[in-house]
Parts: sequence; structure tokens; C-alpha cells
Amino acid sequence: MSTPYGGTTMLDRVQEALAKARADLAAASTSADLAAIRREQLGKSGALPALRRALGGMDVDTRKTAGAALHAAQQDITAALAEKERELLDAEPALAHPFDVTVPGLSPSGGRLHPTTQLAYDLNDAFAALNFEVYEGPEISSELFEFDHMNFPPDHPARESMDTYWLTGTADQRGAERLCLRPHLTGASIRYMSEHEPPFRFVYPGRVYRNESTDARHERAFFQYEVLLVDEDVPLTTGKFLVDTILDTVFGTPVLTRMRTGFFPFVEPGFEVDMQCQVCGGKGCRTCGRVGWIEVMPGGSPHPNVLLAAGLDPERWTGCYVNVGLDRLVMMRYGIDDVRLMHSADLRFLTQFA
Repeated sequence: MSTPYGGTTMLDRVQEALAKARADLAAASTSADLAAIRREQLGKSGALPALRRALGGMDVDTRKTAGAALHAAQQDITAALAEKERELLDAEPALAHPFDVTVPGLSPSGGRLHPTTQLAYDLNDAFAALNFEVYEGPEISSELFEFDHMNFPPDHPARESMDTYWLTGTADQRGAERLCLRPHLTGASIRYMSEHEPPFRFVYPGRVYRNESTDARHERAFFQYEVLLVDEDVPLTTGKFLVDTILDTVFGTPVLTRMRTGFFPFVEPGFEVDMQCQVCGGKGCRTCGRVGWIEVMPGGSPHPNVLLAAGLDPERWTGCYVNVGLDRLVMMRYGIDDVRLMHSADLRFLTQFA
């Protein structure tokens, strides 16, 4: 080969690089040595890439022969590096320091349930003992189930984008074609009642979505827990029994509550349950808005139009809804003063709950 490099040909230079790499590998004793050899021979400024850049000035036949020699040298060095790396790894001790096998090991830290999940499980167990079924509905729902079937009038403000997250591309639709992230759980009751035969006893926990500002008591995505009992003769006082069951499960002790008249399109009559703030003991704090009470459980008897939407005769069937603000109950149970902590993904917060 005629192309000279200081008195040597291209093939000579390739062989020199290959010989040097083999000699350096034979003397290498650490991973750092191997890294240095790899940079020196194969790196961007290494010997073989420098020779390869010189190929452009050669004639076609010479370039073909030199290129093949460079390719073979690169494969040779790469394989030798891999083999030397295996040898060094095999020669390294398994443990860098003496190991006493008699020392007791450390148990791995286990995962924990989020406090909202734990409370939902506790309520599920309590209602299972009362023969209630646990039901789960879809998080993506429609105007039909969330508003039309729930007796919301067409001009109700909850239907607007200021309150409900409507899915892009369906805003000009109506009914079942207008899709949204469910703003409450109550629409799932129609799904359940349409798929089963009465009487009904079921609970349905889940996440809901509201387009609202966040603060210590409000989140855009939060958890609810709904209870529905439907039978031929259900007095409104059943709501008090369901509320007592929930609060006894949460706190394990009597909790001061008050019931007041409430209006919701899907119930008639309706009520709201407030509980004494367990963070401040009713004295007033940021969690309760300085009033000492927190609204946690609206409910009431299913409106006749709701029962009709589920295919039931309102003259025969009646019942009782109770809708629980699950996140707020968790705040009361553990003395948490800001709901945003529960959705912060901060493991320091989660590890407090065994």
C-alpha cells in the first residue's frame, strides 16, 4: 500500500494500533485502564477513527483494502476489551469488606396504603357486614348519566364548563354523546340499578373531577364514597343509620353531627350532614373555615325521576342516598389540615400512615 504516514503505510499504522491495544490490554488491571484504552483506540479522537478519516484521500482500490483492515482491527479490539472486562469482573472479590453472616439482616420496608384507600377499604368492610355490594363505575361518563338521568334541569350551572370537565370533541353533542369526567358518583347508581333487580344495597367509592380552585378543603380531583339502599319501604331515618355506620367506622367513637335540609336535583326530600371538626374540636380552624363544622354527607331519598330513569316504579320503590366526601373524612380521621397534602405524591406524608 503506497499511501505514506511518516514513512509507514496505512496497513502499518493499523497494525501498530492493534499491537499497542493488545499490549495495553495485557497490562490492564482495572476498569479505569479499560476505559482509557477504549478512548485511546476507539474514542472520537482515538487512533482508529483518525485513520478512518484519512480514507477519503485514497483511490478506490486502496480505500477498500484499508477500510477492511480498519474494520477487522476495530472488531478485534472491541472483542478483546469485552474479554478483558469479563476477566476483571471474575477476579474481583464478591464483597469489598469482610462480611459477618451471623449479623441479623434488615427487613425491607413494606409499602403502605394511602390513607384514602385505607378508609375506603374500612368502609367497604363495614357495609359488607350489612350485606351491601361494592360497585365501581367508569370515570369517563356522559351528560346522560351525570345530569339527565339525575334530574338536573337543562340550564343547571353544573352542566357548564366552569364546573364540569367536558371531553374535547363532544361539547356540541347532547346526552349520551356528550362525554365528561364524572363530576360526582351519583350517576353510577343509574348504571347499577339498570343492570340489577331491586331491592338494592350497594356502595360505590371512586374519584371524581370538578373544575374549581384548590385550597385547604378543595381539590380538582378528589374521592367520594356513595351509599344507596332501595327497597319497598325505606324511611328517611335510614339515612341517620347509614351516617352513624360510616362515622363509627371512621372514628370508632360517637361524633357530634347535625342534619339540615338540603336540596339536590336527584333527591326528594334531601338533607345535608355536618360533623364537628375533629381537627379543632369545633373551635374553628383553617380546615373547617373557622366555623367548627364540616359538611361531609349530603343525601336523601331518590327523586321519582331518578327511579324512573333506572326503570323502577316510584310508587313502589323508595330508598336513601348518602354521599360521603371521602377525602374530608380522612382529614378528620388523621387530623390533616390541608387536602392538597393527600395528592402531593410526597412520600414523607404517606409514610406517616402505617
